[in-house]
Amino acid sequence: MRIAITSDHAAFDLKAELREYLIGLGHEVADLGPETADRVDYPDYGYKLASVIAEGIADRGVALCGSGIGISIAVNRNPACRCALVSEPLSAPPCART
Repeated sequence: MRIAITSDHAAFDLKAELREYLIGLGHEVADLGPETADRVDYPDYGYKLASVIAEGIADRGVALCGSGIGISIAVNRNPACRCALVSEPLSAPPCART
């Protein structure tokens, strides 16, 4: 599966860890940034992720930020995407693409 992943500065380390985990599972992972843990504006990265998903460049996306709320809202601004805040396994079951 092609998975795009992005974060803000607060979730930079988690993004790196999750990226390696997903690669280890055999997924193709596109890291959309940021490149460092320096402060960034999370909406820029949420919009970028939504664009990659809407264009079909990636099958799924993972957006990470300090709380998860802000970047979810940014992704959801794209009418072709739906992003939900997930903080435990029950809310994130595997699903088939429709």
